Amino acid sequence: MRKTLIWLAAAAILVAGGIVAYLFLLKAQRTPPPEISQQVALPPVPKPAPVAPVIRHPLESSPEKLPLPALEQSDAPLLKALSELLGDKWLALFFTDNVIHRVVATVDSLPRKYLPGGVMPLKRAPKAFVVTGKEDSLAISPRNAARYGRYIQLTRALDAKKLVALYVQFYPLFQHAYEELGYPKAYFNDRLVEAIDDLLAAPELKEPVALVQPGVLYEFADATLESRSAGQKIMIRMGRNNAVHVKAKLREIRKLVTGGSGPS
Repeated sequence: MRKTLIWLAAAAILVAGGIVAYLFLLKAQRTPPPEISQQVALPPVPKPAPVAPVIRHPLESSPEKLPLPALEQSDAPLLKALSELLGDKWLALFFTDNVIHRVVATVDSLPRKYLPGGVMPLKRAPKAFVVTGKEDSLAISPRNAARYGRYIQLTRALDAKKLVALYVQFYPLFQHAYEELGYPKAYFNDRLVEAIDDLLAAPELKEPVALVQPGVLYEFADATLESRSAGQKIMIRMGRNNAVHVKAKLREIRKLVTGGSGPS
């Protein structure tokens, strides 16, 4: 009899537990989770307005509103204009393909550590880099400066005003090429001024400048010189006197493309 009562009590507990569980599940199905029922609709967050690039050195539009070719078809008209400005004999120093792309890529790279040789608009100076001394006494030879003779003649003969006028006339194509290079929100003339300022900051060293040759290529023995930008190292390699002439022309050009404002 006692065992029967125990079994009846256990059955009652199981039945009661089942009923409670059923009611609990039924309530859970009918009642949405608190985190859902208590959600409040938030107003949409407005997207920030696009920020226009800051232009530090805006160029005035060319007074001659001549129609420009497409960038891909600009080599012939630009080289013709350069020929009229410089004379045909100087065009032998230029590569004649992708001229504007080459100029833009070179200007962008000059203040950096590395200048890819394949992007330059001007052909490399003739003959090999001239050094003097051996092992611990390596240095740039004074004769190395002569390799840049034709380029210095071209620089000194340049009419900076006419050159900048030509640049302004073709500027939309330079800007287009700069955007294609990966700077859709930057202003190419600002980068040109940065490159000029970097070249003007190249040190004018007492010669000869010491070198080392850890591998195939020569490097400056002074680590601070070796760490300078690609453009500044070119200025050092061409020799102090040559660099003085180049800097003088760069200052003329800088004044014209900045409206006369001084270095930033």
